Amino acid sequence: MRGLGAEGWSGIAMLLVSAGVGLPVLVGAVDPALPRPVWTAAFAAVFVAVWFMLSSERRNVRLGCFAAATGLAWLTVLTAPDAGLMPVLLVVIAALGPEVVGMRANFAVVLLNTAVIVASMVVRDLGAADLWIAGGFYLLIQVSAVLSVLAIGREKRMRRELAEAHVDLQAATVLLGESARSTERLRIARELHDLVGHQLTVLTLELEAARHRDGAAGREHVERANSVARALLSDVRATVGEIRAAPAGSLADALAEVGRAVPGLDVAVDVAAGVEVDEEQTTVLVRAVQEIVTNSLRHSGAKELWVLVERDGTKVRLTAGDDGRGASPVVPGNGLRGLAERFANAGGEAEFDGSNGFRVAAWVPAR
Repeated sequence: MRGLGAEGWSGIAMLLVSAGVGLPVLVGAVDPALPRPVWTAAFAAVFVAVWFMLSSERRNVRLGCFAAATGLAWLTVLTAPDAGLMPVLLVVIAALGPEVVGMRANFAVVLLNTAVIVASMVVRDLGAADLWIAGGFYLLIQVSAVLSVLAIGREKRMRRELAEAHVDLQAATVLLGESARSTERLRIARELHDLVGHQLTVLTLELEAARHRDGAAGREHVERANSVARALLSDVRATVGEIRAAPAGSLADALAEVGRAVPGLDVAVDVAAGVEVDEEQTTVLVRAVQEIVTNSLRHSGAKELWVLVERDGTKVRLTAGDDGRGASPVVPGNGLRGLAERFANAGGEAEFDGSNGFRVAAWVPAR
């Protein structure tokens, strides 16, 4: 079973509102064709079937519950034709269809619902014109409800995809910045090797020559060595100044940037003092936070997500959790499997728990 997301709760809310249409039968104002306890049990079973439909993660269970809810709703409408607004129950059932079945199957249900509604009205000896009007009215209401739910679902999917693209872009930007800093460090290392290495070689040769000569000849070598040493000192100071002027990468800033301004999800990132990681580990942690945020957006329906990175002895630990509906047991998809593989390749490990929201506990060796 899964927790109910926003769509699930909205479906339950719609169904509970429609429960009022059964009050004439429940309070005894209208007599159903079935014994009242049997009709009441069938009416209540509609709600139970919908609850299990919206709570289950297994497609066959959801399809079975939707079919049961639809059939039971037909039964209650056909056996209480004088209850007035009972067909509203079928409108709600049709609106829940996009959660479970495809568009064609959903519209087939709409047509069957309309046939049931018309059949229930035939029992009331309505005229042909009234049947056409009532049938057409409920058909249009159902079609409008289904199209509205489909439009809302499409909009939510587009917002979620936009949020996921935002997270991917933020992560790519962070990693690009890390790559640029790495490239700059390599450039500076080459300059130090080329400039300082050459000058140190010249300095060593001049001093070695001065050691074997006396008088003016030796002094000449010492003077040249002094000149080389001063030039070397100047080059080292210039290189150090360049290093200091370059922007320093911060793990806290990098991880916070991945989760910054994610639509529909409040991401809090906390990196404890004293945590130091190399470039490879930074990439692992950035990609991990990217996948965790995306997973919360895509599956959990969470509103809040927290991420903590701290040092624990010889390990740097990442702990994350959200307030979503979770899933137990967790069945990792490609994203979570990729996350676990990244930590394993870096010498660490990652574990997942969906019993209370969604949790990730992972670590890499500390530097």
